[in-house]
Amino acid sequence: MKAIRTRGGLSVRLDLRTAAVVALLVAAALAGGVVLIGTGDFDIPAADVVRTLFGQGDAGQDFIVNELRLPRVLVGLLVGAALGLGGALFQSIARNPLGSPDVLGLGQGATAGALLVIVVFSGSAAQVAGGALVGGLVTGAAMYVLAWKRGVHGYRFVLVGIGMNAFAVALNGYLLTKADFVDAARAVVWMTGSLTGRDWEQVWPLFWLCVVLLPLVVAHARPLRMLEMGDDAAYALGVPVERTRLVLMGSAVLLTAAATAAAGPVSFVALTAPQLARRLTRSPGPNLLPAMCMGATLLIVSDWASQRVFGADQLPVGVVTGVLGGVYLLWLLVTERKAGRI
Repeated sequence: MKAIRTRGGLSVRLDLRTAAVVALLVAAALAGGVVLIGTGDFDIPAADVVRTLFGQGDAGQDFIVNELRLPRVLVGLLVGAALGLGGALFQSIARNPLGSPDVLGLGQGATAGALLVIVVFSGSAAQVAGGALVGGLVTGAAMYVLAWKRGVHGYRFVLVGIGMNAFAVALNGYLLTKADFVDAARAVVWMTGSLTGRDWEQVWPLFWLCVVLLPLVVAHARPLRMLEMGDDAAYALGVPVERTRLVLMGSAVLLTAAATAAAGPVSFVALTAPQLARRLTRSPGPNLLPAMCMGATLLIVSDWASQRVFGADQLPVGVVTGVLGGVYLLWLLVTERKAGRI
């Protein structure tokens, strides 16, 4: 930990290891994005991709890079960052490594909203995204209300979230049974979580949401760190506990719902990214920026793997993250059990 003082008297503490981890993850995410842009039926060398991004490519490369592949990569980076940050917020608020949107039902709630639009209204892609956003927000609000009892506490919040997840899964299954063949096939494709066909229409809403919410979340990082010590300790240190928790939970719900609206329910990124980031930084606390960068890197690497590892059978990125995240979840459960925490 290093203290940096400015001439105006402002003092900032900088964790050098955390800063190095963030820098490396940003570099890995950007490098992975360049490689992914060059990946496809028409491969483009990384050097040509970089030149094209700076406006020095030929017309064919410019179309492929900037119009076809760049929006998909940007959506992947933004979705991964939003899920990583949202997962870190939820795990810190719940004070539980299992307190992620995947386990708490936010992803399934957003899916229920999208399925309602697909099955009942046969809505357009934009309407499906709006339905997913509304479904996630309604689920988050219901969780907060049901978990409230003189405040929202970790294990009660997790238990309510697990119940909401079970309810949303049942609702989604019911909606699929009532859908006709075309709508059911469309719904199943959306439910896997995929970056295929994503364009600039998905990039800008998610980008501006992250631009607005990131400073708000970072401004509450210190109160969030105090909340991890317990409500009584936070009160004693002057933290407005419920207001802080409500702001951060609302931000996490918005980030998760918007990411789901953009790419479908990409599973386990929100669960694994904060934990992996914490293990790299070896730092207590929420590790918000490392978790965000880790989420972006995980999703880009998973999307590359979905296109390259399985040969001609390209998989939706949600399938790859589900496999990796399922293995990680089993390992986490075994570790927590051995430590006597569950």
